[in-house]
Amino acid sequence: MNSLMAVLEPEAVVFQSAAKTSQEIVLILARKLERLGYVRPSFVDAVAERERTFPTGLKMQGGGNVALPHTDPCHVLKAGVALATLKESVAFANMEDPGERVGVDVVFLLAINDKDQQIETLQTIIATIQDAAAMRALKCARTLAEIKSVFG
Repeated sequence: MNSLMAVLEPEAVVFQSAAKTSQEIVLILARKLERLGYVRPSFVDAVAERERTFPTGLKMQGGGNVALPHTDPCHVLKAGVALATLKESVAFANMEDPGERVGVDVVFLLAINDKDQQIETLQTIIATIQDAAAMRALKCARTLAEIKSVFG
């Protein structure tokens, strides 16, 4: 399995964001990816639309819930992942029960332009977020070095 560090864009990592809504944190991360040349200007709206139809909030055992917003490859110029940890949980619709809201602490915004890579990247993220110790370390991370130690 590849390390997430291979696709995580260091300049698109936000530590302890004060964002109050899922839309706000997605916009913050999407704008970073856009400025860095990863995504088209249409990306942020496409992610928001997809999130309404196919929500990505995930409840994790032991807390540390995550969201994995993404959209179609046509909005992506090159593959990358933006990451945000949140000061306070932000509500995302639950992937498994869209009528339920999930308080999310970590957001992985995926800019993937290849379906095979999307599956591989998701598998890498899922392996990390299923590890309670890794999630605690990720939530507390304040530097890129601390993030790298989580994803190895």
